[in-house]
Amino acid sequence: MIKDAAGGPASGGEPSPSAALRDHGDRVWAGLHAHPFLSELAHGVLPLEKFRFFIEQDILYLPDFARCVAMGAAKSATEAELEFFARQLDGTINLELPNQHRVLNRVCRLGAADRGGALGKAPANVAYTSFLLGVAGQGGPLEIMAAILPCAWSYVEIGAGLAGEIADHPVYTDWVGFYLMAETVGLVCEMRDSFDQMFVRAGPGPDLRRRLGEIFMTSSRLEAAFWDMAYALDQWPDLADGLTAGHGAPVSSLPGPASPAAP
Repeated sequence: MIKDAAGGPASGGEPSPSAALRDHGDRVWAGLHAHPFLSELAHGVLPLEKFRFFIEQDILYLPDFARCVAMGAAKSATEAELEFFARQLDGTINLELPNQHRVLNRVCRLGAADRGGALGKAPANVAYTSFLLGVAGQGGPLEIMAAILPCAWSYVEIGAGLAGEIADHPVYTDWVGFYLMAETVGLVCEMRDSFDQMFVRAGPGPDLRRRLGEIFMTSSRLEAAFWDMAYALDQWPDLADGLTAGHGAPVSSLPGPASPAAP
C-alpha cells in the first residue's frame, strides 16, 4: 500500500499531523485499496456501466467539493491560506471536472449502459456532499482541510497503488493516469503541507484535535461508501425504477405560480 504519496514525517521522526490522521484511518484506507471496484478496474474487467455510474456521480459530487473549498477561501485567515484554497479550487474546476467529462464521453462511446448515475446524486453522494458542506458552514479552514483531504489524497494514493498493475484498457488506464500526473500529485502535496502548517500555527488543543480526527475519519468512511455505491449501482429506487421503465428523466422542478383564473 502506498502511504507516502505526498509528504513525510515531521522533524524528529514524529509523523506530520496529516500523516497521523492517515495512520489513524489506516483500516478504512486499506479497505479503499482492496475494494472490488478498483481491483476489477485494475484488471480491466469492471463492467463499463459501473464505471459510467461512478463518473456521473463524481461529476455531481465535484461542484459541492469545490464549494467546500471555496468556503475555505472565504474563511481564510492569511494570504497563504487564501492562495492555497484558490489553487485547489482552480484544480477542481479547471483540471479534474473537465477530465471527468472527457472520460464520461469516452466510456459512453464504448457503449456503457445508462444506470441512472446522471439523474441525481445517489444516497451515498448526498451523504458525502452534505457532510462536506456542513463542515464548510460550521468549521474554519483547518476543519475544511480535514474534510477535503481524504478525497484528493486517497485518489492519488490509489493511483500510485494501481500504477504497476493496471491492465491496458481504453478508458481505465487513462483515468488512473490522471491521478499520477505531476500536477495532480502536486496539488495533494500542497494540500498536506498546507494542512500541516495550519495545524502547527493553530496549536489545537485536545478538543479540536479530536474534532479534526473525527472529520477526517468521516470523510474517509464516506469515500468507502462512494465506491460501494458505484459498485452496487445504488441509486434512489424511484430514479432507478423510472429508468428501468423507460422514463428516467430527473424529477421535475416545483410548479410555478398558478395561472390567473379566466374571468
